[in-house]
Amino acid sequence: MTTSATITLPEDDGPRVVLWRSEAAVPPPKRVTIADDRLTADAAYRLACEGTALLYRGDFQNARQLLQAMTRRVERNPRKAATSLKEAFNFHRQAQSQRARVLGMVLIPLEGDYTIPLRRAPEVREACAETYGAVTGEASVVSLRELLGLIGAHEWRKKGVEIPVLADRIHPHYGVFSPVRGEYVDLVARTPLPTLEKAFDIGTGTGVLAAVLAKRGVKKIVATDSDPRALACATENLKRMGYDAQVKVVQADLFPEGRAPLVICNPPWVPARPASPIEYAVFDPDSRMLLGFLNGLAAHLSPGGEGWLILSDFAEHLGLRTRESLLAAIDQAGLKLVGREDIKPRHPKSTDANDPLHAARAKEVTSLWRLQAR
Repeated sequence: MTTSATITLPEDDGPRVVLWRSEAAVPPPKRVTIADDRLTADAAYRLACEGTALLYRGDFQNARQLLQAMTRRVERNPRKAATSLKEAFNFHRQAQSQRARVLGMVLIPLEGDYTIPLRRAPEVREACAETYGAVTGEASVVSLRELLGLIGAHEWRKKGVEIPVLADRIHPHYGVFSPVRGEYVDLVARTPLPTLEKAFDIGTGTGVLAAVLAKRGVKKIVATDSDPRALACATENLKRMGYDAQVKVVQADLFPEGRAPLVICNPPWVPARPASPIEYAVFDPDSRMLLGFLNGLAAHLSPGGEGWLILSDFAEHLGLRTRESLLAAIDQAGLKLVGREDIKPRHPKSTDANDPLHAARAKEVTSLWRLQAR
């Protein structure tokens, strides 16, 4: 996902062109100035708001403190008053975009071996290699905000996410949606299985739902994804848990070849445009994956088989999708509803009254829709 653009740095001996790294596909800043430990947070914030990036050449820990101080200044900006949840969502997305743009202006240099040539810099070579690939020897520049995200993702990958129904941990890779919201996993773990013979897991991500099916005794599972990182992540997780004999991970845009008596899919829940490639795990523009799954399901179900659609109604509360449009899409795909399992979310934002979208989150229900071909 990293862009292959370059950025021009102001050096004492003349401009220097190096590789620009951005997993969010953000274009390189056009204006760059050198910053060090003498720069105040107010001055840094003002320059960032004006579109000038700050290439840090001082102490790394001071750069982190500067970013934290700039974050506090961003958060002081008052929220726009919204007249509806849909408008609140749009304002929230605008604020997130502005926040990312401003805070992304603090830049950190990387040597060709992924070391950081700053005082008190952490060891990041392994984290960078996991995200950017093998060392090429090219010097580069990355935003401090992205670099801290890489470090955090590397720690999550090592530590893993505890999945109680598996009695094991899933280790998410950078850019692959982490199963921190466990309610959808619980739905797949508790809903009666129509078969133990075969299943398809569409958009497997970390492989967590394929692992749940395997643990429940499904003999043969084909797990698909179109993202190379997700494929590598799922393959690694399933092999480590000992399910690689039951689960075959394949690259596909939605469905693999053939039919199965059980086909499951947990598409992104919000039909909105992602602001970056990484957000495709959360946002489904024009409901592409949702409609693709529904419209292709009947052709990939064995006679009498079930399709399991795992979907939150969060988008409905935001006014981004209606229940009527979902039911119409199911009907138009030649499908019928034979059952539904519901569960309330348990994540911290569902009870955070200060969250700008709290009114929608408080009403949210995640459902497993059991569908059959008509």
